Order: sequence, then structure tokens, then C-alpha cells
Amino acid sequence: MDEAGGEDMGQSGRAVAPPLLLRWQGLLASWPAGPVASRLLPIAGLVLCALMATLPLVSRGGLSLLILACGLLWLLLALGRPAGQIGAINGWILAILAVALLATGFSPVPAAAFKGLLKLASYLGVYALMHELLRAAPRWWDRIVAALLGGALVTTVIGLRQLYADTSELARWADPNSVASGTVRIYSTLENPNLLAGYLLPILPLALVALLRWQRPLPRLFALTTLTFGTAALVLTYSRGAWMGLVAAAAVLALLLAVRQTRSWPPLWRRVIPLAVLLGGAALLAVLVWQLEPLRVRVLSLLAGRGDSSNNFRINVWLAALDMIQARPWLGIGPGNDAFNLLYPLYQQPRFNALSAYSIPLELTVEAGIPGLLAGLGLVVASLRRGLQLWRGDGPMALAAMGVLAVIAGLGVQGLTDTIFFRPEVQLTGWFCVATLAAAPKRS
Repeated sequence: MDEAGGEDMGQSGRAVAPPLLLRWQGLLASWPAGPVASRLLPIAGLVLCALMATLPLVSRGGLSLLILACGLLWLLLALGRPAGQIGAINGWILAILAVALLATGFSPVPAAAFKGLLKLASYLGVYALMHELLRAAPRWWDRIVAALLGGALVTTVIGLRQLYADTSELARWADPNSVASGTVRIYSTLENPNLLAGYLLPILPLALVALLRWQRPLPRLFALTTLTFGTAALVLTYSRGAWMGLVAAAAVLALLLAVRQTRSWPPLWRRVIPLAVLLGGAALLAVLVWQLEPLRVRVLSLLAGRGDSSNNFRINVWLAALDMIQARPWLGIGPGNDAFNLLYPLYQQPRFNALSAYSIPLELTVEAGIPGLLAGLGLVVASLRRGLQLWRGDGPMALAAMGVLAVIAGLGVQGLTDTIFFRPEVQLTGWFCVATLAAAPKRS
């Protein structure tokens, strides 16, 4: 699992030996390639496209089989291709895996934590295959994005149709104790409006990038349709965290596009135009919130404090999570929701059951302690640095990097108050974005 941004040649021109950790890669490189081995990359691409297209549409069993297939394909590819240098992004990913392994070993519930470790390893297997594929054949980036957009379009159409069907099922997501009581929230095939919103959040910036990147009319129409329907569906989930994430992603996209388009303009305009774009977007958002009552009510619920049942629930869960961190600050309780479900009842406040810490920073610290949080932050910082480096260049991945930066901003803002990211429908799209940055050529 090497990073394309790393150098494989020393200053003397001689090849640099791969790290000891990766010496096993390429062990079968000298073997004659058979008909299957020579087609492993296209097979990997097709399997990844199938996985990303069906994230919200297949059962958990089907998703697990596709994830397992991705891990096995990466092992076969890695055995046949020599490793290079690890690089910053992959180094932080290995650090996350190492900390998770230690947290599992020292967990008070090691069997449950081991299940979480296996789940993390399986997701990283998908990441490794994405990285290997994009490094060897960058044209697959557009194909995987097209698969993501196709699955999102089907999912959003199903969700939007729920508005015209029997609303009795949708009503179960209307909290009578909330200041937004009576709001109808769609959830499509994912059975949870917050999960639907989290699934769509990282896809929408990629849809905009596809609209700008693709040149032919039909693919651009496809990207525009997915972007339009997906935005409407995300808004109609009434997920406040996803709304804030969408605003953050849109702001990053608008700012980066404005800066990029004004590079050759006079210095004054290079400063004024991006600021005017952000202020104009903020004004438009304020008008929409003020004029549309459902949006206004939902946004005002953010300011209700404990007066809103959803806010009150999260505050109580966060306080319990802080108690869990105080009890085990260095290596946490071990990865995965199984370990959390076993130990959270010991710290929870009465009547506030929870499946997670409802905050990514808190969840990372609960599961793997302070080292786990620092490793996660290190990955985010390394990804941001690599994304900005690619965006500043004029290579073929500049637009893609811009979209990934918007995805990081959106998921980061949403992740402050939710842990939907850890669901495979969301997390695998996030790993695709990280692989996009790690696999891009250094001088892209």
C-alpha cells in the first residue's frame, strides 16, 4: 500500500528499498502472468464500481461479500506488484490501524473489540484496492464516481417518491417532543433520514466535480440530475448535521472555485471576488431560512439547547462519553460498536440509550484513547495538505482534489454532532476520497 506522492528513487538515482512492513508485496511479481492475473485491474475496477453503486441498495450480507472480495483482490494485486514508499497519508492510516490493534489487545471486552478491528481492516482493504487501482489506472476515478452517482440517483428518486406515498411510515421519524414536531423526513432505502443525509453528503461535491470535469453532454446531464435530486433529498431528510455539512462543503467549493478562476486577475479582484461569493452565499442561505418555515423551524431547533429532545439526548450521550474517556484515556475501550454497546450502559444516564458517542472526535477517543484521536487528526491534516497541493496545480486531479476538500469539510462539520460516518454507506465514500489524494501522482 504505497502512496504515489512518495519518491521511489534516491538522489543518486538508485531505487529505494520499500519499508520492511511492505517487503511481502511483489513476492509473485516474477511469476508468469496468467489470463486472470493480467485482468486483475479491470476486475478490481468492476468490483469497486459494483460496491459503490449498490452501497444503499444491497443487504448487509451482500455488502459484506463485496467488501471481502475487494480485500482479496487487493492481496492478489499487492503480491504481483512491488511496493513503493508509504507516504504521509498511508502512514497515518497505518498508525490508526496500529492504535486500533493495541486498543483491541488492552480492551476490557477484547472479543467485541476484535469484531470492530476486523470491520476496520475490511474497510481499509477496500481503501487499499481503490488506492492500487487509481495509482495504476487513474481513468477508473471517473468510472467509480459514475457508479456512486448512479446509486445515489436511484436512492434519491426512491426517497423523493416517499413524499407522494403513505406518510404514516415517515411519521415515525417525527419527534413529538421536538420543536420541529410534525416534520416529515424521507429516508429512502436506508431506513434512517440521518443515514440517507450522511450517504448523500460526500457524493454531492463529487457530482459537482463530475459536472465540471466531464465534457460530453449526456454524462454532464447525468451529473447535474444527480446533484439536483440529491440536494433536494438531503434537504428533505431534515438532518441538521447534514445541513451544516452541506453548507460547509458548498462554502469550500465556492471559495476554491472563485480563487481558481481569478488566479490571473489583478490582486484587488483576487481578494474581493472570493469574499463576495461567500457573502452572497451566506445572504442567500439567510433568505431561504427566513422565508421557508420548515427550514426556519429546524434551524431554530439548534438554538433550543436542552429544550429540543434531540439536542438534550446528544448532550447526555456526550457527557457519558466524556466519562468513558476519563476512565480509559490512553487506549480506550477498543474499536467498534459492539464494544461500545457493552460498556456504555455502565456510564449512561438513565433513559438515554445510545449506539455511539454521536461525535466523531469523541468516538475516536472512546474507542482508541488520545492516540486514536491524534492519529485521526493526523490523517485529516495530511489529507488537507495533499488536497491543497493538488488543487494548486494544473494536473488532471486538481478538480477532483477540490471536491475531496469539500467532502472533508462537509463530513467534518457533520461529524462534530453525529457518527453516521462510521456506517459503510458513508465511510467507504470517505475512503474513496482519501484514496483519490493518496494515489494521485506527486506532480499532478
